[in-house]
Amino acid sequence: MLGFLTARQAGLDDPSRLRRAESTRRVLNLKLNPDRDVDRIHGNGINSIDIETIEGRYMLSGGADGVIVIYDLDNYSGKPQYTCKAVCTVGRSSRHVHKFSVETVLWYPYDTGMFVSSSFDKTMKVWDTETLKPAEEFEFESNVYSHHLSPIARKHSLIAVGTKNPKIQLCDLKSGSKIHVLQGHKAEVLSVRWSPRYEHILATASADSKVKVWDVRRASGSLFTLDQHNGDKSKSASEAVNTAHNGRVNGLSFTADGLFLLTTGTDDRMRLWNSASGENTLVNYGKVCNESRKGLQFSVSHGCSPEFVFVPCGSSVAVYVLHTGELVTMLRGHYNNVDCCKFHPDHQELYSGGKDSNILAWVPVLRTSDVEEESDQKNKGAADSSAVNRAFQDAWSSDED
Repeated sequence: MLGFLTARQAGLDDPSRLRRAESTRRVLNLKLNPDRDVDRIHGNGINSIDIETIEGRYMLSGGADGVIVIYDLDNYSGKPQYTCKAVCTVGRSSRHVHKFSVETVLWYPYDTGMFVSSSFDKTMKVWDTETLKPAEEFEFESNVYSHHLSPIARKHSLIAVGTKNPKIQLCDLKSGSKIHVLQGHKAEVLSVRWSPRYEHILATASADSKVKVWDVRRASGSLFTLDQHNGDKSKSASEAVNTAHNGRVNGLSFTADGLFLLTTGTDDRMRLWNSASGENTLVNYGKVCNESRKGLQFSVSHGCSPEFVFVPCGSSVAVYVLHTGELVTMLRGHYNNVDCCKFHPDHQELYSGGKDSNILAWVPVLRTSDVEEESDQKNKGAADSSAVNRAFQDAWSSDED
């Protein structure tokens, strides 16, 4: 730590290097925090959680019971042991509540005054946070698996929606209408994600084993379809051509810089793709247990070196190094399958939700002051002072000599 500070002060190091190093240390020391609880509100499994990026203070959760909860993550007690309180709830008693399981909840990227939820009741609702009433409601012909808003869009306000119908719907927040349909998949669309780098680029994952990347400005089909064999026909059977996985693809996530795309499938594999070319980077993550029949929400770190991936894996959360595929650790604490997790880049914390109706907080272990290290530094400083070049030592003699 002192080495980083000295190098930074001397201008020898990039100012962000210390931050990345400390963020990485904190991620590598994530543990289940016994002093931090999250209010247990849901009566059934938790399918989706999201943390707003404006203040990094409020967390959304959506459950299989149709309930939506907003939590305040801040600690006002001043004590190490505290509970993240539920600020407000869209419960079963509300007439606006979703009738069936809530599959996805997302904050509006630019304002905590609005959030969006989608459900198996064939609706997607845009909520006013103040009144907890829907400001807009979109109805579909079939169950909604996933939706996503672009985190960087300035020229459009589109929400991409994946449903049991193979067609991807684009809904416009400004007009309150469904304005476009993307056709190409042959089965239900389980996950959709906008690129954090280019506002018109969208990735979609389907139960037909395919992942497609679209430019929504184009009237024709997708830009390209990801191929796990990178076009090598000799390695794939005819039915596996242009497939990303050998099963349902139920998870998608771009890296924070938008240069890479991660996918997970029911073939118990996770793959890393170059998002510009669609090339499979062939990083081997080993077996990534995936039993979900619906969408799987996993998370990628931001601000670390190297970056990490957090993936629900049975009743645990597996932590991998993004570009090498190395399994760092398994975070165990849930009593049933984990369906979603969300990384908090401001504090390097992780929140996970599962079928046991619990949200668990994984927090970095605090750095303890090392007495031996401090004494070593003092001894080193004393040795350095005694080893000063003679040219810089005081060579004056006193009159008494």
